[in-house]
Order: sequence, then C-alpha cells, then structure tokens
Amino acid sequence: MKKTFVLLHIAVVLAGFTGVFGKLISLNEYLLTWYRTLFSFLFLVVIVWIQRAQFNHSRANIWEMGKAGLLIAFHWVFFYASIKYSNVSVGVVCYCLTSFFTAFLAPLINRKPFNITELLLSTLTLAGIGLIFHFDTSFRTGIVLGVISSFLASLYTIFNERLVKKYDATVMNMYQMLTGSAALTIVLPVYLYFFPSKTILPGTLDIFYLLILALFCTVGLYVMVAEVLKKISAFTVNLTFNLEPVYSILLAMILFNESRQLNVSFYAGLLVIIVSVILQAGLSRRKRIEADL
Repeated sequence: MKKTFVLLHIAVVLAGFTGVFGKLISLNEYLLTWYRTLFSFLFLVVIVWIQRAQFNHSRANIWEMGKAGLLIAFHWVFFYASIKYSNVSVGVVCYCLTSFFTAFLAPLINRKPFNITELLLSTLTLAGIGLIFHFDTSFRTGIVLGVISSFLASLYTIFNERLVKKYDATVMNMYQMLTGSAALTIVLPVYLYFFPSKTILPGTLDIFYLLILALFCTVGLYVMVAEVLKKISAFTVNLTFNLEPVYSILLAMILFNESRQLNVSFYAGLLVIIVSVILQAGLSRRKRIEADL
C-alpha cells in the first residue's frame, strides 16, 4: 500500500503541470485537447508494441474500454476552457469537486450504500469551492466550466475503477485515447465553426509542450492512476488529487505571477480543501491499521 500511495502522489505531481501547460500552449482548449489525445495515443501504440501486450480484443471489449475515453477527452476540453476563461489557479481548484461528485455518483452507479464519511469530507471540499467562487465575479464563467470538467472526471474515474480489474492499464489507455481522439475529430469542424481559432497548427514551442504533456502528464499519469485504482478506491484517488492545485498554483505564481489575481477568500477556500485531504489520509491510515490488527 505504501508503494501504491507513493505512485499516486507522483501522479498528482504530474497532474499539477497539466494546468500550466494549458496556459503555456497558445492553442484554444479544443485543439489543445485534440493534439493531446492524438499524441498520447501514438505514444501508447509504441509502448504497447514494445511491451508486446495483448491488444487483440473483441469489438465489445474495445468499446467497453474506449468509451471512457469520451469522458476524459471532454473533461480536458472543459478543464482547459476553465483555465482559458479564468486562470490556472481557478481551473485546477475547481477540479477538487471531482471527489464531491464521486461521493454521490459512485454509490449510485455501483449500487452501494452511501459512505457518510466520504459525504462529509466532500461537503468540506464543496465549502472550500464556495469560498473561492465568491472571490471574483469575473472568473465565474471559468468556474462553471471547471465544475462541468470535474463532473466528467468523476465519471471517468468511477468507470475506470471497474475496467482496471479486467484489462491491462496501458492497452486500456491506448483505446481510450483512440476513442477520445476520434470523437474530438468528428466534433472538431462544428466546434471551430462556433468558436473560431486564429491558429490550428501548433508552433514549434507548442509542439514541444504538447509532447511533454502527452508523454508524461497523460500517458505516464493515467497508467499510474489505472494501477493505483487496482488497490485504492476511486473516491480516495479523487480526493488525493485535490492536492493538485497546490502544485499548480505554486507553478502559476512563479511562471505567471497569478498571486496578484488572488485574495484572502481564495486562499481560505484552498486551505479548507487541503484540510479535507489531510483528514481523508488520516482516516485511510486508521482503516489500514485496524485491518492489519
């Protein structure tokens, strides 16, 4: 379990860079996501080929794995839209609502009773988001987009928790990136019609950022998460990812000087969110100790 939690925290650190890339890359949120899924798929094809993993599945199995790719792809679209319409700090903090949605959606989808502790911790996270929501009305569009993003991320993690028990993590993520990329390609002309972009092809620097984003912050990150989900619940994974904003906000302060845009209400909300993560970590440790006894 210790190794699993270390792996989870490495994934959280990598996730902290995704919001920064959303600001650094000049493409709009949809094109950024399209290139991210496409590059990630190509990297995964190479990895699966090197590992000689079994990927000759039936169409039903491929669709079972791949349909979760629709959720993660459009989660990214809304996530990056949240950053583009506000800033990195607001976008990544809204992602913390994923654990709140998971606490309600997971029992409904898996047909299990609600966990009172998870609901209370999620409500604490929601209170933190509430404090942040009121700090600046100019960021409310970004916050709404971020809430939608976290809802989709929650569904993705819940469904992935089932899939990782049946399929190889690398192969599963390959089919998810393929499905996500295909869906984004189909919708791309419609999206660009309503939301025109000045540039469609990424520049040299954008390509460099996209390759790093795809290889480390997508392929590496989501394969790690898939492995972690074999031993840790979707709720605990999502709640731990509430620490992602800490890394992203520190990076945004250094790179973009975002501290000028944030006030006491924002930091108070962030503190409440961190407290919820610490409480969950303590409860998880207590459960493991009791289980060992």
